[in-house]
Amino acid sequence: MLSRRTLLRSALAAGLLLPGPARAARLNDDGLHVQDWWLESFLDLKQDIEDAAAKGKRVVLSFEQRGCIYCAEMHEKHLASPVISGYIRKHFEVIQLNLFGAREVTDLDGKTLPEKDMARKWGVTTTPTLFFLPPVAGNASVRDAASARMRGLLPPPTFLAMFRYVAEKAYERGEFPAYARQHEADLAKAIAAGMPIN
Repeated sequence: MLSRRTLLRSALAAGLLLPGPARAARLNDDGLHVQDWWLESFLDLKQDIEDAAAKGKRVVLSFEQRGCIYCAEMHEKHLASPVISGYIRKHFEVIQLNLFGAREVTDLDGKTLPEKDMARKWGVTTTPTLFFLPPVAGNASVRDAASARMRGLLPPPTFLAMFRYVAEKAYERGEFPAYARQHEADLAKAIAAGMPIN
């Protein structure tokens, strides 16, 4: 006889259910808030794009730092919303990077640098900064190849709108501010009502 846990895991694996956040964000040894569902990666970004594409997803890089109040708000408020986290989990693999970290990251152009040096190379000056990577890896640096970039923390409906903008490839048709104005009100209602979106 199958247990409820086995049935739930099977349904999640088959994509029949979209889980909400597993639990509240926790702090890691570097003092960064982390989500259990974010991708643990070897930080070879071309490989990460290929692996995500095989699952029908895109890659997002989230630069954060210890003590960043906006990073904490992103984890404790934005990602605590089952509507927001459910949408992101369905369409994206998120990789966290430390603005002052020492892990080696291999850029799309093949260059490998510690996180802190990669942040300088890509022009990261504030946290959180999110890079939405292209659906297919090319040979340009992330700074030039990214489909979109979010500098700083946007309000929850606008934050979610950015993820939809990228997932729908709306950047091929227009600029984000116009897209956000068109969708923010509906997304705010969905978040408030707890209604999942596609």
